[in-house]
Amino acid sequence: MNGLGALALLAVLAALPWGSVRRPVTPAPPRRRALVPSPVDAAVLLDLAGAAMAAGASVPAVLQALGRAVGEDDEVGRALRSAGVALVLGAPWPDAWHSSPPVAQHVGRALEPAWVDGAAPDTLVARAAEGIRARRHRQAREDAARLGVRLVLPLGLCFLPAFVLLGIVPVLLAAGGAILAP
Repeated sequence: MNGLGALALLAVLAALPWGSVRRPVTPAPPRRRALVPSPVDAAVLLDLAGAAMAAGASVPAVLQALGRAVGEDDEVGRALRSAGVALVLGAPWPDAWHSSPPVAQHVGRALEPAWVDGAAPDTLVARAAEGIRARRHRQAREDAARLGVRLVLPLGLCFLPAFVLLGIVPVLLAAGGAILAP
């Protein structure tokens, strides 16, 4: 009887829906948004500034418009707007850009001769945008060349044993079998 009772208990336990037993789900704590660098492209900002200035806008108006276009919640947008406002209020050029992020400083360096010396801004911003793109292109080519050098050893370590096992060993076995066979 004890054996039959144990078998019946095992049958009942096996028939229970174990997969449907659920544990209480506790919600995950909310994640904080990681600080993401600004997705604003300095070359695009310079192109937009050049287009606005070719249409007749002043340097402070262009900076304020770019700042609004980038957005108030972005550090670059705030820096561009504050630089434009500071210039309108009569601040010297270096003071308007004193704590700007690098993307905004690219725009500031390109527009400085137009504001300080009265130079034509069209060629200044076009050359600055081309320079940024040329540096990126050169950096991408260098990174690609560096990657090629770094991949030689791992690829060699992976492909050389495979070549030996699949290319040379079968030829040696076939040749050795032909020599050893009577």
